[in-house]
Amino acid sequence: MKIKNNTRAKILNEALPYIQKYYGKFIVVKYGGNAMVNEKLKQAVMSDIVLLSLCGIKIVLVHGGGPEIDAVLKKMGKKPKFINGLRCTDKETAEIVQMVLSGKVNKDLVDLLCMNGGKAIGLCGLDGGLLKARQLSAELGYVGEITKVHPEIISDITDKGYIPVISTIAGSETNAKDEIFNVNADIAAAEIANAIGAENLILMTDIAGLLRDPKDESTLISNIKLSEIPLLKEQGVISGGMIPKIDCCVKAVREKVQKANIIDGRIAHSILLELLTDEGMGTMIVKEAL
Repeated sequence: MKIKNNTRAKILNEALPYIQKYYGKFIVVKYGGNAMVNEKLKQAVMSDIVLLSLCGIKIVLVHGGGPEIDAVLKKMGKKPKFINGLRCTDKETAEIVQMVLSGKVNKDLVDLLCMNGGKAIGLCGLDGGLLKARQLSAELGYVGEITKVHPEIISDITDKGYIPVISTIAGSETNAKDEIFNVNADIAAAEIANAIGAENLILMTDIAGLLRDPKDESTLISNIKLSEIPLLKEQGVISGGMIPKIDCCVKAVREKVQKANIIDGRIAHSILLELLTDEGMGTMIVKEAL
């Protein structure tokens, strides 16, 4: 069924104040999950990002690439191993992660953005010393926690109208030779958002957001203030894989980011629905209650 003209006008009019609000400001999007492997969803995300960029919003795209890494490891006879959602990364795996993320995955995304009419530049944390890290734990191997972000690299790129597309490989904080770290993309996105003083951090996931009942999407919690999070953890509402995502958002909002959102990447154009509509999407974490 075709959308009536007055409905189209209403949708566009509703978006105007949000475009004005975000104009000239940074939005960091962590891209991953189903939206990264489903071709239709991938196309929707890239077109959303180009649209927002053309509206004068400074989009920074941070990505992982777990399925692609697993596929290459399988071909090489290596079995992926995870501890608390983080990939155990020996020296050989670290090199594979760098090759896959900073090579094929990153450049494919840059190419897709350009095909949709955008201007994009691919980066990893090694470029210009963008991300520095130290080892998170001996058990995880070459998995890093970020100790330094050099935001001027991102600012230089966005000031020239380009969209930075960043894979989360970091260099050693001590500049140790041949020492690189695989960094969780959610964590990296939060650290980058803080470093550039982003207006918003958006984490794309494969669920509707934070649910009171994980089996019932109608129990979505749309807004959370920081003071409510300890109780939600105690009640078990925030548990499992949602804990590190919420923790990333909390850290960002406590520091320089105005708000953080966990949105459903399985829904086409979820980024636009979150940023440019009154209803929004997913779960929003803010300093104070809305």
